Amino acid sequence: MKNKSFILIFMALATLLMPVRSYASSGSESGEVNVKEIIFHHLGDGYGWEVPFSHVYRIPLPVIVRAEDGKWICFSSARLQEVVRITNEETGEEELVAEPRIVNIEKDGKHYQFILAHVSKHKNKVVQIFPLTPQEEEEVKAAAKNNPEIQGNVEEAEAIIGGYAGFEEHYYREYKPHDISITKNVLALLIAAVIVTALVMSVVWFYYRKGMKAPRKGVGFMEMLIDFIYTGVIKSTLHDRARKYAPFLLTCFFFILVMNLVGLIVIFPGGANLTGNIAVTLVLAVLVFIITNVMGSKHYWKEIFWPDVPIFLKFPIPIMQFIEIFGIFTKPAALCVRLFANMMGGHMIVITLTLLIFIFAAFGAIAAGGSVFISVLFSIFMLLLDVLVSFIQAYVFTLLATIFISMSTDKGHGHDSAHNENETQTESETTEPKPETPAIGNPSEATA
Repeated sequence: MKNKSFILIFMALATLLMPVRSYASSGSESGEVNVKEIIFHHLGDGYGWEVPFSHVYRIPLPVIVRAEDGKWICFSSARLQEVVRITNEETGEEELVAEPRIVNIEKDGKHYQFILAHVSKHKNKVVQIFPLTPQEEEEVKAAAKNNPEIQGNVEEAEAIIGGYAGFEEHYYREYKPHDISITKNVLALLIAAVIVTALVMSVVWFYYRKGMKAPRKGVGFMEMLIDFIYTGVIKSTLHDRARKYAPFLLTCFFFILVMNLVGLIVIFPGGANLTGNIAVTLVLAVLVFIITNVMGSKHYWKEIFWPDVPIFLKFPIPIMQFIEIFGIFTKPAALCVRLFANMMGGHMIVITLTLLIFIFAAFGAIAAGGSVFISVLFSIFMLLLDVLVSFIQAYVFTLLATIFISMSTDKGHGHDSAHNENETQTESETTEPKPETPAIGNPSEATA
């Protein structure tokens, strides 16, 4: 049993290393490993989903952009690149390389051209291009010679000129269109939403079919998680307001948890580092910010604009008001940055440990063998730790969001004390034993 477990772990790690290995071997013509490029390539978004064990082929996704004349254009991301076979001059071996190409589209009698920009300020984004006249192109090339900003990682390094895109030793006027494409991160968000819906509905369907029987296995684990978050976090903090905000808070917990765990899987439908993308965590934090302030009570806003502090701290110079208003924005910002930094950091550590193998390979076989053992060992440890961190970060985000909502919807000290007295009275009524009534037919026992 132990041998099977180790085999599964090493197979999973091999699956993780294959895309990095292929990228490291084909990412630079000089054979040097560009650590920064590989890390940001893995953590970034894309117009296609990489096929397992290959860096060249991608699962195509729809590209939807709004051209300069206002018309919407849709085409497959497979048209942005073509796979060609080239011969490596150093080794003499043939290898497959994905090269960018111009997408030509005819619509309503007009001709449109799009490329995936590489020599441009909009790198790795789809831009619309327009050909230049020979005179205009000469002027742009003359300006390029005086531009110190050079961007590598293309066949021939070319200078980046604002408003122009370089492609195959030519410059084109570029236009950055409105882009609502279904990218890798967008599709991963939809997949995570479907998984969360399926997991939650499995509990609903179980009780719908089998009544109030106790669920087991996966459904039982889901019910345990729901009860753990609702009872231990939401209800214990919000009390009588728990049922109102529980749907949102439970959705946040399971959505973040699923995104974290799916991001640890390399092959499709995993591989998208959603919570390591600050745009995703920012949206979640903004939702908490909106609910916290829109549903805020009078007591909450009173404590912001006229807190219970000495008068010289709030008038005539509004020192405390400034601090409280600043705190309105720092709380959701902390939610955003904490989740983003922890999840992105875990991915970066695993990728960096993997890249050590290719970096130390240049120092000989002994260094390469030692780096393989150390990298594999620590990568397995970090992957297992990331699973634990995925649960912790989802829990912490939900806990802090619950506390922020509780603070904003608080009715005041008087309401809390009355609420606590009612709860204490209810508990005492339910737990206090009733005095025994003596039997009427036995006066001696009643007197005793």
